[in-house]
Amino acid sequence: MKVFVILTMSLGAIFVAGQASNAAGQPGARAVLQPNAVRKPAPDFTLSDVSGVTAKLVDYRGKVVLLDFWATWCGGCKEEIPWFSEFQRTYGGKDFAVVGVSLDDGGWNVVKPFLARANIPYGILLGDEATAQKYGIQPMPDTFLIDRKGRVAAAYAGVVDKANIEANIKAVLSQR
Repeated sequence: MKVFVILTMSLGAIFVAGQASNAAGQPGARAVLQPNAVRKPAPDFTLSDVSGVTAKLVDYRGKVVLLDFWATWCGGCKEEIPWFSEFQRTYGGKDFAVVGVSLDDGGWNVVKPFLARANIPYGILLGDEATAQKYGIQPMPDTFLIDRKGRVAAAYAGVVDKANIEANIKAVLSQR
Protein backbone atom coordinates (compact mmCIF):
# COMPACT_ATOMS: atom_id res chain seq x y z
CA MET A 1 0.00 0.00 0.00
CA LYS A 2 1.41 3.39 -0.94
CA VAL A 3 0.83 6.37 1.29
CA PHE A 4 1.67 9.87 0.12
CA VAL A 5 2.29 12.61 2.64
CA ILE A 6 2.50 16.30 1.87
CA LEU A 7 4.55 18.22 4.40
CA THR A 8 3.93 21.94 4.40
CA MET A 9 6.67 23.74 6.23
CA SER A 10 6.72 27.21 7.66
CA LEU A 11 9.39 27.89 5.03
CA GLY A 12 6.61 28.28 2.49
CA ALA A 13 7.74 25.29 0.44
CA ILE A 14 5.91 22.03 -0.13
CA PHE A 15 7.77 18.76 -0.30
CA VAL A 16 6.18 15.46 -1.22
CA ALA A 17 7.33 12.33 0.49
CA GLY A 18 5.85 9.07 -0.67
CA GLN A 19 5.58 5.50 0.49
CA ALA A 20 5.61 5.74 4.25
CA SER A 21 7.42 2.84 5.91
CA ASN A 22 5.56 0.13 7.74
CA ALA A 23 6.33 -2.95 9.75
CA ALA A 24 6.16 -5.12 6.61
CA GLY A 25 9.50 -3.69 5.50
CA GLN A 26 8.17 -1.61 2.64
CA PRO A 27 10.24 1.36 1.49
CA GLY A 28 10.16 4.46 3.64
CA ALA A 29 9.54 8.10 2.84
CA ARG A 30 11.07 9.31 -0.39
CA ALA A 31 11.69 12.93 -1.37
CA VAL A 32 12.38 14.65 -4.62
CA LEU A 33 15.51 16.77 -4.53
CA GLN A 34 14.43 20.39 -4.96
CA PRO A 35 16.07 22.41 -7.77
CA ASN A 36 18.50 25.09 -6.55
CA ALA A 37 16.24 27.89 -7.80
CA VAL A 38 13.34 26.96 -5.51
CA ARG A 39 15.16 25.95 -2.33
CA LYS A 40 14.21 27.96 0.75
CA PRO A 41 16.55 28.83 3.63
CA ALA A 42 16.40 26.38 6.51
CA PRO A 43 15.41 28.13 9.73
CA ASP A 44 18.39 28.81 11.95
CA PHE A 45 18.42 27.70 15.57
CA THR A 46 20.60 27.92 18.63
CA LEU A 47 20.56 24.67 20.62
CA SER A 48 22.88 23.00 23.11
CA ASP A 49 24.72 19.71 22.87
CA VAL A 50 25.23 17.22 25.70
CA SER A 51 28.24 19.23 26.99
CA GLY A 52 26.25 22.48 27.07
CA VAL A 53 28.01 23.90 24.01
CA THR A 54 25.66 25.85 21.78
CA ALA A 55 25.39 25.14 18.09
CA LYS A 56 23.65 27.05 15.33
CA LEU A 57 22.66 25.79 11.91
CA VAL A 58 24.68 28.62 10.40
CA ASP A 59 27.78 27.03 11.99
CA TYR A 60 27.45 24.27 9.38
CA ARG A 61 27.40 26.62 6.37
CA GLY A 62 29.55 25.12 3.60
CA LYS A 63 28.60 21.58 4.59
CA VAL A 64 25.72 19.40 3.49
CA VAL A 65 23.66 18.69 6.62
CA LEU A 66 21.28 15.85 7.35
CA LEU A 67 19.10 17.37 10.09
CA ASP A 68 17.14 14.68 11.94
CA PHE A 69 14.37 15.46 14.44
CA TRP A 70 13.93 12.43 16.66
CA ALA A 71 13.10 11.14 20.15
CA THR A 72 14.21 8.16 22.22
CA TRP A 73 10.65 6.77 22.38
CA CYS A 74 10.20 6.90 18.58
CA GLY A 75 10.60 3.47 16.96
CA GLY A 76 11.09 4.87 13.46
CA CYS A 77 13.71 7.28 14.77
CA LYS A 78 15.69 4.41 16.27
CA GLU A 79 15.41 2.52 12.98
CA GLU A 80 17.11 5.41 11.16
CA ILE A 81 19.99 6.00 13.61
CA PRO A 82 22.21 3.19 12.25
CA TRP A 83 21.68 4.46 8.68
CA PHE A 84 22.50 8.04 9.65
CA SER A 85 25.54 6.79 11.58
CA GLU A 86 26.70 5.00 8.44
CA PHE A 87 26.21 8.17 6.39
CA GLN A 88 28.26 10.16 8.91
CA ARG A 89 31.09 7.63 8.74
CA THR A 90 30.97 7.41 4.93
CA TYR A 91 30.54 11.07 4.00
CA GLY A 92 31.72 12.94 7.11
CA GLY A 93 35.10 13.69 5.56
CA LYS A 94 33.42 15.17 2.49
CA ASP A 95 31.89 18.34 4.00
CA PHE A 96 28.88 16.43 5.33
CA ALA A 97 27.40 16.33 8.82
CA VAL A 98 24.50 14.55 10.44
CA VAL A 99 22.90 16.59 13.21
CA GLY A 100 20.32 14.97 15.46
CA VAL A 101 17.83 17.16 17.30
CA SER A 102 16.15 15.34 20.17
CA LEU A 103 12.63 16.47 21.02
CA ASP A 104 12.33 14.32 24.13
CA ASP A 105 10.18 15.89 26.86
CA GLY A 106 12.56 14.55 29.51
CA GLY A 107 15.49 16.48 28.02
CA TRP A 108 19.02 15.35 28.74
CA ASN A 109 17.80 13.17 31.64
CA VAL A 110 16.31 10.86 29.00
CA VAL A 111 18.70 11.48 26.11
CA LYS A 112 22.04 11.02 27.92
CA PRO A 113 21.41 7.38 28.97
CA PHE A 114 20.20 6.59 25.44
CA LEU A 115 23.34 8.12 23.91
CA ALA A 116 25.56 6.17 26.33
CA ARG A 117 24.12 2.92 24.91
CA ALA A 118 23.69 3.91 21.27
CA ASN A 119 27.24 4.88 20.21
CA ILE A 120 26.07 7.58 17.78
CA PRO A 121 28.99 9.12 15.83
CA TYR A 122 27.32 12.45 15.09
CA GLY A 123 26.28 15.48 17.10
CA ILE A 124 23.06 15.48 19.09
CA LEU A 125 21.37 18.68 20.17
CA LEU A 126 18.44 19.16 22.50
CA GLY A 127 15.57 20.72 20.60
CA ASP A 128 12.80 22.97 21.81
CA GLU A 129 9.25 23.87 20.84
CA ALA A 130 10.28 26.98 18.92
CA THR A 131 12.67 25.01 16.69
CA ALA A 132 10.10 22.26 16.14
CA GLN A 133 7.54 24.89 15.09
CA LYS A 134 9.97 26.57 12.68
CA TYR A 135 10.42 23.24 10.90
CA GLY A 136 6.76 22.21 11.08
CA ILE A 137 7.53 19.03 13.01
CA GLN A 138 4.51 16.80 13.52
CA PRO A 139 4.93 13.11 14.26
CA MET A 140 8.54 12.03 14.15
CA PRO A 141 10.88 11.25 12.59
CA ASP A 142 11.27 14.29 10.35
CA THR A 143 14.48 14.70 8.37
CA PHE A 144 15.80 17.58 6.27
CA LEU A 145 18.66 17.55 3.80
CA ILE A 146 20.24 21.00 3.80
CA ASP A 147 22.64 22.16 1.11
CA ARG A 148 25.95 24.01 1.56
CA LYS A 149 24.17 27.37 1.38
CA GLY A 150 21.81 26.49 4.25
CA ARG A 151 18.76 25.78 2.07
CA VAL A 152 16.40 22.82 2.34
CA ALA A 153 17.13 20.50 -0.59
CA ALA A 154 14.76 17.71 0.51
CA ALA A 155 12.39 16.99 3.39
CA TYR A 156 11.20 13.63 4.68
CA ALA A 157 8.14 12.99 6.86
CA GLY A 158 8.38 9.61 8.54
CA VAL A 159 11.05 6.93 8.32
CA VAL A 160 13.21 7.66 5.28
CA ASP A 161 13.84 5.34 2.38
CA LYS A 162 17.54 4.70 2.95
CA ALA A 163 18.47 4.40 -0.73
CA ASN A 164 16.54 7.56 -1.65
CA ILE A 165 18.08 9.74 1.03
CA GLU A 166 21.58 8.43 0.31
CA ALA A 167 21.12 9.19 -3.41
CA ASN A 168 20.01 12.71 -2.48
CA ILE A 169 22.99 13.13 -0.14
CA LYS A 170 25.37 12.14 -2.95
CA ALA A 171 23.63 14.49 -5.38
CA VAL A 172 23.80 17.48 -3.02
CA LEU A 173 27.43 16.71 -2.14
CA SER A 174 28.28 16.83 -5.85
CA GLN A 175 26.82 20.34 -6.14
CA ARG A 176 29.14 23.25 -5.52
